Amino acid sequence: MSIDNNELDEMDFDLLDILGVTEQKVESITLLPGYNKKGEKEGYEELVIKAGEIVAIVGPTGSGKSRLLADIEWGAQGDTPTKRTVLVNGELMDSKKRFSPSYKLVAQLSQNMNFVMDLSVREFIDLHAESRLVLDRESVIEKIFNQANELAGEKFTIDTPITSLSGGQSRALMISDTAILSTSPIVLIDEIENAGIDRKKALDLLVGNNKIVLMATHDPILALMGDRRIVIKNGGISKVIESTPEEKNILGALTELDDVVQGMRNKLRYGERLELDFEIKKK
Repeated sequence: MSIDNNELDEMDFDLLDILGVTEQKVESITLLPGYNKKGEKEGYEELVIKAGEIVAIVGPTGSGKSRLLADIEWGAQGDTPTKRTVLVNGELMDSKKRFSPSYKLVAQLSQNMNFVMDLSVREFIDLHAESRLVLDRESVIEKIFNQANELAGEKFTIDTPITSLSGGQSRALMISDTAILSTSPIVLIDEIENAGIDRKKALDLLVGNNKIVLMATHDPILALMGDRRIVIKNGGISKVIESTPEEKNILGALTELDDVVQGMRNKLRYGERLELDFEIKKK
């Protein structure tokens, strides 16, 4: 049996899809309203989030943040409890991609990350790079490792066993790996305020790699780093708030204070005395 070039191209595409290396050029996702737990329509008409944007998701514990993240991850089409619809590049996801384990629209990062494999940092990154059919694996390994150390509160070596990494180091490694090597165009970040990483650098790294970043958070610094924030109430989106210039000024003051706290934390870590040698200026 002979196979023509068109059939061969289709086979190559399917093989890459199975391997999870198909480039997913997602320019935007669009949320269309569903209903909250009371059966009331959600408080927005349409929400378009573009590549490179950061959107915070805020609300009380149990308000429905996880349900929203799940709807996005599954490309909801009015068939989830909220009845929301999620469009990718303005269109519904086809069922093949929606339910295919090889098509990962979303990469999810949480503050509870623990490695179980007996690998070094180098071996872990190399394994992922090999699965992505990366040709120049050494340069990718070095880039991910260096970026991870930029994010981590405490440095680690490339030969460190991943099971020996602290919580902050583990999250720094996974964020760097996701930003540089993952093909998933959307990153869902769940409660990383206490993750022990440089949050601003982490977000800059993700956005710089053209990811859509969604953060479920209670941290005012993270919330104000977003271009907008989605407010969840009673299991639905209550409203969408655009960040104002005044809030950006508040962010500047909070970031300055956070830098002071981080500096004191490092002094404590290395056995130094603390001194009241700072002043927060109102901007």
